[in-house]
Amino acid sequence: MSSKELSERSFDLLKTLVSKYIRDGLPVGSKTLSGENSISLSPATIRNIMAELEEAGYIRSPHKSAGRIPTNSGYRLFVDSLVSASETQDSPLVDLLKGHLSKNLSSKGLAESASNLLSNITQQAGLVLLPKNNNLSFRHLEFLPLSGCRILVIFVLDEHEVQNRIIQTNRDYSKIELQKASAFINQNYSGKELSLVRDGLIKSMRDDKSIIDSLMQSAIDFTSKALKDISTQAEYLVAGQENLLSNEVYDLKQIKDLFDAFQQKKDIAHLMERCIHGDGVQIFIGQESGYEVLDDFSLVTAPYYQPSEAIGVLGVIGPTRMAYQRIVPIVDITAKLLSTKTKN
Repeated sequence: MSSKELSERSFDLLKTLVSKYIRDGLPVGSKTLSGENSISLSPATIRNIMAELEEAGYIRSPHKSAGRIPTNSGYRLFVDSLVSASETQDSPLVDLLKGHLSKNLSSKGLAESASNLLSNITQQAGLVLLPKNNNLSFRHLEFLPLSGCRILVIFVLDEHEVQNRIIQTNRDYSKIELQKASAFINQNYSGKELSLVRDGLIKSMRDDKSIIDSLMQSAIDFTSKALKDISTQAEYLVAGQENLLSNEVYDLKQIKDLFDAFQQKKDIAHLMERCIHGDGVQIFIGQESGYEVLDDFSLVTAPYYQPSEAIGVLGVIGPTRMAYQRIVPIVDITAKLLSTKTKN
């Protein structure tokens, strides 16, 4: 039986079963369903339909009890039937979110606020993929001497973004030397896009060795090294991982593997980058993500824009038994509001 072949009453029964399981977390039996106001079927008919749904792979029995729970396929049918999130735009939730997303924050500050909001409101883990940094403008930098032949590089990007990097050098530099070096970089590169700054530094390292002194060559080298990961690294912020411990009884290894993935960032960042050009809210249930670490979790994502180009993605990770009807609109609304805050 495919989803297209489900009768209306079978589909309604499945949606009721999924909703009840999400709400209560307990296997749902035919007797329980017969007591639902939305179901006007006899217990015998309900049992027959449940047998058909189980054979089709939409529900399963977790134990020997008579109750059933949704499979990932059952969740998928349920999620695809949800009312459009756009119908909830007048919700009081909008005012709550607006109050916490300040337009005066840096792009990273906005992302931190959004990830914390998603976590607090949904009681799941909130994630925000930061905008691609190549579009940021370089304002100025400072070099500060550290012990052990190290230099702290402080970047100011756009109007509010501040990032720090520590680089290793082949000798100690004095404060005066570093002031001269930073003045050289600021004079030649301030106001340019990061990608152009990086290209210009590479060109200077290749072409201008005969016309600039060794200190300025070092300044170019320092800046190039410090900019390397800023201009290429995909980064996301995550908040509320601890919520996952109280939402569902997971195997300890499942939680450890997921938390390790949060730390390593590579796989989850790659998955979120895939969503950046998606059409609105996207939902990955269990194995749909393609990453084994998420086999027992669901990810709800939505891109955000500046002003019409998708520059990042935000989302929520939680158990497959998450309250999709509530979480999908929250993710959708937060993405739309974050888009208005990141406009130039």
